[in-house]
Amino acid sequence: MPEPLDGITVVEMTVAVQGPAAALYLRDMGAEVIKVEPPLGDPSRYGRGRQNETPAGTMGPQFVAVNRGKRSICVDLGTEQGRRVIHALLANADVFLTNYREPALLKMGLGYDTLREKYPRLIYASVNGFGPRGADADKAMLDGVASSRGGLVYHTGHDDRQASLPGAIIIDTAGAMQLALGVMTALFARERYGHGQRVQTSALGATLWLQQWELTHTAMTGANLVRDGSHHPNIRGFYGIYGTKDGGAIMLAQVMDQEGWDALCIFADALELSLDPRFQTPGQRLGEGISEEDSIEVRSILRNAFSKKTTDEWADFLYTQPEIIWERVRSWEDVLEDRQNHDNDYLTEVNVEGVGTTQTVGNLVSLSETPGSVKGDPPVLGEANDEVLAGLGFDQSEREAIESHATRTREEFLAILQAVADSVGADPE
Repeated sequence: MPEPLDGITVVEMTVAVQGPAAALYLRDMGAEVIKVEPPLGDPSRYGRGRQNETPAGTMGPQFVAVNRGKRSICVDLGTEQGRRVIHALLANADVFLTNYREPALLKMGLGYDTLREKYPRLIYASVNGFGPRGADADKAMLDGVASSRGGLVYHTGHDDRQASLPGAIIIDTAGAMQLALGVMTALFARERYGHGQRVQTSALGATLWLQQWELTHTAMTGANLVRDGSHHPNIRGFYGIYGTKDGGAIMLAQVMDQEGWDALCIFADALELSLDPRFQTPGQRLGEGISEEDSIEVRSILRNAFSKKTTDEWADFLYTQPEIIWERVRSWEDVLEDRQNHDNDYLTEVNVEGVGTTQTVGNLVSLSETPGSVKGDPPVLGEANDEVLAGLGFDQSEREAIESHATRTREEFLAILQAVADSVGADPE
């Protein structure tokens, strides 16, 4: 069965998550993705994170997550041979996708204006931290700084404590989703109008996209909404997270009908809420027409009720109530075991040297007639050099020279690391 992007070639020059995750979506949809890495590789190849006891040298989980199924070639774009390689790739590519900063791209001769002149049908897709224009267009970015600048951090956490980071790098990933959507739109436009174009988005833009309702509410009303801990800053009523007797938690969002509300009040031993005129409609229960004091009161009653039963007791009851919108608050370990994720093929397996078979997130978009698919494991650095470069017309001596230069550069860098480690008595791994 054909896949949507069969025949599309993507040349990827990226690091970390925001760029690689965008290319990963294109790969799942059938595009060939060639990841061009410098001699030392994408730095995320080596990032270990916390509580990581895998063998030294194992690919980092971040790299594994967003680079599966791609092909890696390793060349030094600071050399004449490296520049020949990248242009040989771009001459036959449909998409050039990067999250390198603009000054670095210009220095390598890979600015948009240069490539547009050479390759008029090329989609030039770039993503950065704070947008393509303005004083901070070239400012360095990691996920937390974009979510801080975009207002998300300020509104996350408890109002009597310092603001909190979200529990995942959602902005890098949201920026990747925006970039992938932009690439798909540009490819469709090329089919209609016959030419490539530049696609640009940013982590800051993605942060705003994720908060469209909240930002618009503030703009329209002038409201100074503050973070509200286990509850949403802009929703009154009981919508929020409640701790259970055994240390778990339940997210209770809404009760859609009176029967469900009565059942909840009975199970919670809070009959007074069942007949309370302040909470008789779904709108009221979601905060419409009630006061801040009403919200504090109903939350207090439910907080007390949830604390008297275990998570399983609450879940067993709530599963009998189809008009109650709720969910158990799950850890990442729970998510990896969740039957719903496996039934929908949201998780997939890859093989990682040093670990063996492990799980990661798979292709999340289902198409009935031209579905995408998971394409395989994350690539070893430079594993496709010989095959790809031969296909581009580089002879054996040229391929060996490129490989030798990359290997020598890595060895020199590791020697420097070892010397530094020896001076402080540490192992560079």
